[in-house]
Amino acid sequence: MVIPNQPIGQPVEHPNATAILFLGAVSILCCGLAGPVAWALGRRALDQIEESGGAFGGRAQVMVGYVLGIVGTVLMVIYATLFVLITLGGNA
Repeated sequence: MVIPNQPIGQPVEHPNATAILFLGAVSILCCGLAGPVAWALGRRALDQIEESGGAFGGRAQVMVGYVLGIVGTVLMVIYATLFVLITLGGNA
């Protein structure tokens, strides 16, 4: 039985899924500036996956990169705040 308005076959992975996951991981490991990029791209990709109606896959991969981007951004802000406080106040 064919369900109308449903794509036939396997969904195609979103074109940016791997890049978002990579940027999210990099934001945690070494470069916090990649966090906001992963966050923004992840949000856009999640919206596109939802609007595609099942044509795009890779939702889990995009979600992990999106969350890592948020965590990386928060860590970047915390580290920058600590850096400014230590610089202005001397040794902590």
